[in-house]
Amino acid sequence: MQRVKNLWHFVRAVWAVARNGYPARKLTVIGVTGTDGKTTTCTLIYEILKAAGYKTGLISTVSAKIGDEEIDTGFHTTNPDATLMQKIIARMVKEGVTHLVLEVTAHGLDQYRVMGCNFYIGVLTNITHEHLDDFIDMTRYQNTKLKLFKRVKYAVLNQDDPSYKMINVKTIPYGKTKIRNIAEVLAGDYNKYNIGAAEAVVGILKVNKRLSDQVIKFFGGVPGRREEVKAGQKFRVIVDFAHTPNALEQVLKQLKKELPENKKLIAVFGATGERDKTKRPMMGEAASRLADVVIITSDDTRMESQDEIAEQIMSGINKRYSDKVIKINDRREAIRRAFKMAKAGDIVLIAGKGHEKTILIGKQDRPWSDAGVAREEIDKLRPIM
Repeated sequence: MQRVKNLWHFVRAVWAVARNGYPARKLTVIGVTGTDGKTTTCTLIYEILKAAGYKTGLISTVSAKIGDEEIDTGFHTTNPDATLMQKIIARMVKEGVTHLVLEVTAHGLDQYRVMGCNFYIGVLTNITHEHLDDFIDMTRYQNTKLKLFKRVKYAVLNQDDPSYKMINVKTIPYGKTKIRNIAEVLAGDYNKYNIGAAEAVVGILKVNKRLSDQVIKFFGGVPGRREEVKAGQKFRVIVDFAHTPNALEQVLKQLKKELPENKKLIAVFGATGERDKTKRPMMGEAASRLADVVIITSDDTRMESQDEIAEQIMSGINKRYSDKVIKINDRREAIRRAFKMAKAGDIVLIAGKGHEKTILIGKQDRPWSDAGVAREEIDKLRPIM
């Protein structure tokens, strides 16, 4: 059955590339893959190339961009179906785009969604635990990611990640880079890696270093990536897309460093339904170890029981941390509870949904925004804050 599905994806992709005139052959395409950090890295590269005068397009988890125009690529997906992907790329070519920065997922590679994209530069941010519901084990997941590098001219690789030694093409390494004047939104070691990757790419394309430094210095961040909600409250609220064990751990570690003495870090998160169940206990373990209060709540449950998802998250929590864990199935109520218990100087992390504009409960996509709901709940609490 899986072979039939793959053949179907392949045929659709070939048809889409041919129907649109194989548009990517007219572009310099930069593909960014990895488990975490892809969207921020892509957006940084895009902004630097734009500032350098390149007519640049972007396709990422958040949206597609041609110049300053945004194109919605659909909910709950990073790489659109090959049919839509090739239409967008063809339109970019028609509008004079010369460089495309494309966020590439394991599913995009496995299902031929990025076929015909002619990658000139491939970037790998990291490979950590994710999508093992589809890829069964880490070896298959890694091998799928590495398909991006089969025909690239340059491979930009994170020399601090175990995946660094897996690719045998011309390599441009990067690691924790020393950046002056990093924008506040890009605090944290994980963002140093994202900056390092972006710098390596624009260096290949001969972009002036001073110009790239300026773009990085004033970079406004990506919606839902360590996005700070400021609505007059006395505690900090951070919305982040962190939905993998590594991403959740990294953002919690960074926020813990920023936490004033004797203040609390409160984490609100869940896990997506009908997706990799093996990561759920790992997320519970990381959150309970690093946060002072953990509120386990809903994410995109799909048709799976929220109670079962929560139990699986809690199964990874050591008993000594069990008294700091609260389960509230309703995500709005969970955010409200976090805000009610937060005091001046505390930090509340709302993780998992990030930039997304809907939440999928059962088969129904409902309008949703973590940042928007946070502002609404802060406003309701204002009289007692």
